[in-house]
Amino acid sequence: MRNDGGILEIHCLVTAFSLLFKLKSSHASTCPKENSGAKRHSGSWRACSYILVTQCFEELAYYGIQFNLVTFLKTVLHESNVTAARSYTNWQGTCYIAPLAGAIIADSYLGRYLTTVAFFTVYLLGMAAMSISASFLKGGSSQPAVFFLGLYMMGIGAGGIKPCVSSFGADQFDDSSLAERLKKDSFFNWFFFATYIGSFVAGTAVVWVQDHYGWGVGLWLPTLFIALAIASFLLGSSKYRVQKPLGSPIIRVLQVIFAAVRKCNVVLPYDDSLLHELPEKTPMADVHKLQHTPVLRFLDKAAVISSTEDPSDSDPWRLCTVTQVEELKVIIGMLPIWATGIVFFAVLAQFSSTFLEQGRTMNKHLGAFAIPPASLASFDAVSVLIWVPVYDRVLVPVARRLTANARGISELQRLGAGLLLSVLVMVTAAVVETRRLASAHGEGRSSMSILWQVPQYFLVGASVVFACVGQTEFFYNEAPPSMRSLCSALALLTVALGSYVSSLVVTMVEWLTTRGGGPGWIPDDLNDGHLDRFFWLLAVMSALNLAVFVCCARRYKRKSVS
Repeated sequence: MRNDGGILEIHCLVTAFSLLFKLKSSHASTCPKENSGAKRHSGSWRACSYILVTQCFEELAYYGIQFNLVTFLKTVLHESNVTAARSYTNWQGTCYIAPLAGAIIADSYLGRYLTTVAFFTVYLLGMAAMSISASFLKGGSSQPAVFFLGLYMMGIGAGGIKPCVSSFGADQFDDSSLAERLKKDSFFNWFFFATYIGSFVAGTAVVWVQDHYGWGVGLWLPTLFIALAIASFLLGSSKYRVQKPLGSPIIRVLQVIFAAVRKCNVVLPYDDSLLHELPEKTPMADVHKLQHTPVLRFLDKAAVISSTEDPSDSDPWRLCTVTQVEELKVIIGMLPIWATGIVFFAVLAQFSSTFLEQGRTMNKHLGAFAIPPASLASFDAVSVLIWVPVYDRVLVPVARRLTANARGISELQRLGAGLLLSVLVMVTAAVVETRRLASAHGEGRSSMSILWQVPQYFLVGASVVFACVGQTEFFYNEAPPSMRSLCSALALLTVALGSYVSSLVVTMVEWLTTRGGGPGWIPDDLNDGHLDRFFWLLAVMSALNLAVFVCCARRYKRKSVS
C-alpha cells in the first residue's frame, strides 16, 4: 500500500508540474485577455467554484497534519512533551508569518494567481517530503531531517497562499456591478464553509485513518488532497479574472512617509484640488483613484507641488499622488479595527486549551460510550456549517428588508456581532465552570456531563461566522487594490498575536494567583482552583474589547473612490 501511495504521489507531482509549466508559458497571453476581455465568460461563481473546491482540499491537507502533528512528533520521532510542543508552536508561527511574504510577492511582483501556484508547488513538495520520511525512511537517521524540511516547506506554502486564495476569489467579482458585489459578499460566507468542511473531515476521517492505518497512509492521504487542490485550482485557469500586480505596497507607503517628512515645513494649499494627482490618461496614473479626506493632514504634504517640481516627471520619493497618500490613510484608519481582532482570537484560543482542560474534569460517559474531550471541538465546525447557510440564506434577506441595505448588514456590524458572541462564549463557559465546581465540591467529584460544554463550542462557531468572515470582508473591501493581499495577511496575523496574548494572560494569572503558596485559578487539579474566574476575566476583556470596537467603528470613515 505504501508503494502504491508513492507511485500515485509521483504521478500527481508530474501532472502538477506539467500543468504549471504549460500554464506559465501561456500566462502572458491569457492575462491581458482576461483583464480586458469579455467578463461574461470569466469570473463570478463559474470561477469561484474551482476556488472553493481548492480551499476545501487544501484545508483537508492542512488540518490533516495539524490535528495529529504532536502525536507524530512524540510517537514516531520520539520527542518529549516539551520538545514536541515547542516544535508545534514554531511551525505554527511559520504558518502565520509566511502570509506576509506571500502577500508582498502577490501585490508587488507575481499577482495573486501566480503567487498561489508558486506557493502551492512548495506546499506539495513539503507534503511529499513528509510522506517519504514516514514511508521509506522509517526509523532511519535521516527521517527527522527530511520530515522537518517537509514540515517547514509545507508551512511556508500553506501560509503563502492564505492571503492570496480568498482575495483571488473575491477578485472574480466586479465591484462596479451591484449584483456581483452581492455575490462577492456571499462568496466570503461559502469560502469559510469550504474551510470548515475540510477542517471537520480532517478532524474525523483523516485522523481516524492515521490512528488505524499508520503514518505511511496517514501522510500520503493529505498529500493526495493537496495535489487535488492544485489540480482543481489549475483546472479553473481559463475561467479566472487575473489582476496584474500594482507595485510594492510597502514601497508606496514608504514613499509617502519620506516625502511628507522631507516637506514637513511646506504650507498646505488652501484648496485641496491643488494637491498632486495624475490625469486619468497618464500612463502612470492610478487605476482606482481615492478621494481626498481631511484627516492626517501632515501626510498631505507628500502631495504638495513645490515650485521646483515638474508634476509630469516627478520622483515619487519627493512627490506622491493624492491616491497614494489616501492609501496610507486607509491603512492607518483600519489599524484600530485590526487591533480588536487580537483580543477576539485570544478568546478563541481557549477552545483548544482551557476548554479541553475543563472537559477532562467532567463526566465523559454517555451510556457505555466515553466522549473524548477533544472531540467536542467538532461542534465548532458543525456550528459554522449550520450558521453559514442560515446567515446567507435567511438572515441576510431578512436584514435587507429591515435595513434597506443591499448587503443586509455592513462588514463592521457583522464583525461587532461576532465580538458580542465572543463575550457570550466566555460567559457561558464561566457559568458552566461555576456549576461544575459546585458539583465537584458537593460530591467530591464532578458528575456534570461534558455535554454541558456544547453551547460554548456552538457559540464559538457562530462567532467565527460573524467576526472572522466580517473581518475578511472588511479588509478586502476597504484595502486599496494594490494592498489587498497584504491587508489579508495582516488580518491573519491577529490569529498569531491572539495566541500570544492568551499565553501572556495565562502566565500573568498564574503568577498573580499563586503568590503566597495558593493553588491559583488554573492548578493541575481544577477542582482546587477557580477556572470560572479566569473565564469571567476573559469575558470582561471581551466586553471591553467590544466597547473599544464600537467607538472605533463609529469613528471609522469608509474609503471613497473617485
